[in-house]
Amino acid sequence: MKNLHFGVDYYPEHWEKKRWETDAKLMQQMGIQMVRMAEFSWHKLQPEENIYDFEWLDQAIALLGNYGIRTIVGTPTAAPPAWLIQKHPEILPVDRDGRVRGFGGRHHDCQSNPIYREYIRKLVTKMAQHYGENPLVIGWQPDNELGNSHQDLCTCESCRQQFQKWLKKKYQTTDSLNKAWGTAFWSQEYNDFSEIPAPRITVTGENPSTMLDWKRFCSDLIIDFTEEQTQIIRKYAKNQFITHNYMGFANKVDYYKLGELLDFVSHDQYPGGFYLPETPHEKNHVLAATLDIVRSYKQQPFWIMEQQSGITGWEIMGRAPAPGQLSAWSLQSIAHGADAIVFFRWRTCAMGTEQYWHGILPHSGIPGRRYEELKELVLTMSPVMNHLAGSMPKPQVGIVFSFEQEYAFQIQPHHKDLSYTKQILKYYQALYQQNIPVDFVPEQGNFDKYKLLVAPLQYLMSPDLEQKYMDYVQNGGHLILTMRTGVKDRNNLCMTDQELPGKLRELAGIEVLDYDCLRDAHVQVLFQGQQFQADIWSDLMRLLPDTKVLANYASEFYTGEPCVTQHPYGQGICYYIGTQPGEDLMRELLTIICQTAEVTPLNPAIEDVEFMVRENENSQFLFVINHSNETKSYSTPELYKLLRGVQAGILAAYEVQILERTKNK
Repeated sequence: MKNLHFGVDYYPEHWEKKRWETDAKLMQQMGIQMVRMAEFSWHKLQPEENIYDFEWLDQAIALLGNYGIRTIVGTPTAAPPAWLIQKHPEILPVDRDGRVRGFGGRHHDCQSNPIYREYIRKLVTKMAQHYGENPLVIGWQPDNELGNSHQDLCTCESCRQQFQKWLKKKYQTTDSLNKAWGTAFWSQEYNDFSEIPAPRITVTGENPSTMLDWKRFCSDLIIDFTEEQTQIIRKYAKNQFITHNYMGFANKVDYYKLGELLDFVSHDQYPGGFYLPETPHEKNHVLAATLDIVRSYKQQPFWIMEQQSGITGWEIMGRAPAPGQLSAWSLQSIAHGADAIVFFRWRTCAMGTEQYWHGILPHSGIPGRRYEELKELVLTMSPVMNHLAGSMPKPQVGIVFSFEQEYAFQIQPHHKDLSYTKQILKYYQALYQQNIPVDFVPEQGNFDKYKLLVAPLQYLMSPDLEQKYMDYVQNGGHLILTMRTGVKDRNNLCMTDQELPGKLRELAGIEVLDYDCLRDAHVQVLFQGQQFQADIWSDLMRLLPDTKVLANYASEFYTGEPCVTQHPYGQGICYYIGTQPGEDLMRELLTIICQTAEVTPLNPAIEDVEFMVRENENSQFLFVINHSNETKSYSTPELYKLLRGVQAGILAAYEVQILERTKNK
């Protein structure tokens, strides 16, 4: 992978072969070093059950290789062909309404189906045997965006049986399962594992414990599905990497666990997605957070396997990226830890669902401004990328992110507008606005490397996690806990032995005696003599000794009661925030807390300008990103030299400057 930093997703099967060499020449002139191919080409590779045709892909790989371009092969298991569905319709997935989802899109498959698995094993084995020692093939991507399109899938008979096996392995007996799930409620006890359904839509209500285990099972199923492919590939492709294209905070599969199968993780980044807000204020922090969470899944540099290269769109379209914006977005990915950028896609497709998901080249195939802009980026950044490769951000702040907490709030969000991930992003935004870099941390991760740890909505709690938080603060850490902490055990049953937040009362210095779900309402909060707005929730607290009140409620029947508290514990401090602060209050609170924790911003805040640092043993690399169409200025730090940019300290519209400081100088 050394010196491989820029690539493109290429679909030669969509175009006549006489065009392929033109594409290869244009890629070479642009500085493209690699392509990803074949991830949706099952029928082209296996047009009939016992017939395999790799010749077209062999020709494409060889032709690109003649121009110095290497290939990443995708296994096409996200798009089983019509002949397979015709012969085995039981492969089609069944949604929670009991409806069979049909052929004609992608991911029209049940990932537990044994017949489907057998076809996959045969195909992936043939591909791995064929390409595993090809020197022009550098790596593999099993499937595509695992979990995408499968949110309420699949609940077929195969999945029901696999769920029962998963539960039996976990609980051993139905007595243990009944206790863990609280099935005494509504007469839901099971006498045998064979009675347990895959959870379809019920008449009314759902068992939260059942649904949590179902989500865990679905995640484990995807991991098992992937592991089967990776084992085959590693058997025949010993010198080729395996990665997969993640989707940021997508939650169908636990990306931490999936990453254990991969050499490194990749990600698909679409800052101009038609499904996102358009204003920088609303989305720039989301884009940065998405990159940080991907880096954090394995705590190492990652690749972008699909970086936006034009207008996005399926049935509707997003805005056209302004000149310089595609480059700025690519450099933002690099700033947050990407060691390689693969653009999606080479040429805008003339057919199918993604006809309006635009590529580097337009439908005509004639290079235009997008090609020229990204060519300039690739040619100028390639030598810089060699310098940056392997460097990492080293934040002083960590935010705890858990897929299980996400699952629990999907099942019982409490408030129609409460979302675990969105709550995480609200805390992230306040730090981003202050130019304070962030890592995301799993519950089992290393807390001690951070001066400040933010742990929103720690709803599911265990004795081990309680002790871990207490040890972190005892040893000098600064911790933020929030509303809805310590509410349930890991089986999704409510704690009943003490007031909230359970054992963490000792750490937080408060007891939650009641609460208010702010339905279609806000609450006023008094902080440092000013009134601010908060919403979603109000915890009503009693203070324990040595706890200091930082903010009080200033409306509702609990006016004057504590809302935000600070409690010393050992050598550190625990903060408890009993509401969802509005943006202004969140910014003010995080500013004070970061100052107390001695967390240092990279630079004073400048509207629409992002600062980020990567570093290695020898150097720090400061990225300064102008997300606006206006000229911006900033004070250049001492001892930094300009690696990329026109004039240090002056940013043109969408310009990104990179500065380097050699350490120990």
